[in-house]
Amino acid sequence: MPIRITGLNSGLDTESIISALVSSYSYKTNKYKKAQTKLSWKQEAWSTLNSKVYSFYNNVGKLKMSSAYNMRTASVSDSTKAKVSAASGATNGVQSLEVLEVAKSDYLTGGKISIKDASGAEDKTKTVSSASTLSELGYTGTGTIEVTNKETGKTTSISVAGDTKISDFVKSLSDAGVKASFDEKNGRLFVSSAKTGTENGFELKSKNADGDKALLALGLAMTSTVSDTGAKVNDDNNWSAASDAKIKLNGAEYTSSTNEFAVNGLSVTALAKTSGEISVTVATDSEGIYEQVKDLLSQYNSLINEMNKLYNADSAKGYEPLTDDEKDSMSDTEVEKWEAKVKDSLLRRDDSLESLISSMTTAMSKGYEVNGKTYYLTSFGISTLGYMNSAKNEQYAYHINGDADDSATSGKEDKLLAAIKEDPDSVAGFMQQLATGLYDSIDKKMKTSTLSSIFKVYNDKEMASEYSDYTTTIKKWEDKLSEQEDYYYKKFSAMETALAKLNSQTSSLSGLFGS
Repeated sequence: MPIRITGLNSGLDTESIISALVSSYSYKTNKYKKAQTKLSWKQEAWSTLNSKVYSFYNNVGKLKMSSAYNMRTASVSDSTKAKVSAASGATNGVQSLEVLEVAKSDYLTGGKISIKDASGAEDKTKTVSSASTLSELGYTGTGTIEVTNKETGKTTSISVAGDTKISDFVKSLSDAGVKASFDEKNGRLFVSSAKTGTENGFELKSKNADGDKALLALGLAMTSTVSDTGAKVNDDNNWSAASDAKIKLNGAEYTSSTNEFAVNGLSVTALAKTSGEISVTVATDSEGIYEQVKDLLSQYNSLINEMNKLYNADSAKGYEPLTDDEKDSMSDTEVEKWEAKVKDSLLRRDDSLESLISSMTTAMSKGYEVNGKTYYLTSFGISTLGYMNSAKNEQYAYHINGDADDSATSGKEDKLLAAIKEDPDSVAGFMQQLATGLYDSIDKKMKTSTLSSIFKVYNDKEMASEYSDYTTTIKKWEDKLSEQEDYYYKKFSAMETALAKLNSQTSSLSGLFGS
């Protein structure tokens, strides 16, 4: 905006006069700016709510499937021998289980090693550590040790010399795909395969005579045959061979490289060998189904309460977004409260919101037929508290009778849990249909149209178009305002110029008469 210096000759407050003259144009410009700001806030409010509706919509979609309620629980007669969990496909009843073998990894416990003196005897004044070199262990030479990872089939050659540190050797073993560590307190190396099972083991061999000596110095060669080139380190005193896990379930034997088994809906973890059969009991997970229903209602209540609060918000009549000049005349706290008042009321009595609330509440209150019998949520002791007894904006929220976490209904008979235990299929069938009805009610609102995009429950396209129209209108009125300001400034500028000439002439005449 150009800097204008006016009123020097006339003494008039030209800026105030022009501001008053163009006030109608300023009013129009600010009016549309406020409307656009309010619309952008409304778009944000709807976008935030739509994200919550869409998330709920997806969660409800999962509950349309029978598997969502086909829950099973499993218990074992001896939990020290095995852990068992049951998926929806597991069969209710008692089954027999034997753990014949648990899976193990190849495990090599090295012999105790120590620092050697010049004679090759143990130097008891020094303590071996990860930083100790092979020469300090009495090794001289340049050897090669091979590590074969059975899982990958890859053989890695490790070069060792007198200046090789124990920590270097441990790292080389780890890089080769096996687990390795050095216990400084006990002076031993420990090497094991990364995974359990015979197919995932490892082999540690020397490739030459110096390699044999290196293994001996490291405590990884414990027999008299270690000097034989290529001999496998497999002394029974320090070598524990890998094994597969084996179980027998209902008489059939299963083998796994890990201790995990998946058989006919059961997930079995072998912990220890059994001396005979133990029992696995599979039953309907009544508590799990109960929590599934409870969680659905909790999500629904949270969403419907929020929508109801937005729809029934207090009126913000007389409150509009503030202009920069209006903000300058207020404190930050006052501005914050003012804008909060406007934003809180943006979806008050909104038609799209009312329609969505109506669709969802209708789906929840409907009856659904299962095996020739019509059930309602009330059939299972689930109902709202009614307008008179519910908290503000919570009249559509559902409560489960007997729910220990709900102070409003905890003292009532728990019909839902009783129904699940007595007839879980009917409860599951009803909940499936309820979820389907609720899902469909939201799905219809999320259909694309000329006014809204797919998966939007509000007219986002219409709002975007309206926002664009405001931008055009605001630009038009800003241009008009600028034109009018320029027009009046030119007029007043001409007046100031004329007055300046008049003043100059007057001064000249005064000078003549004065002389």
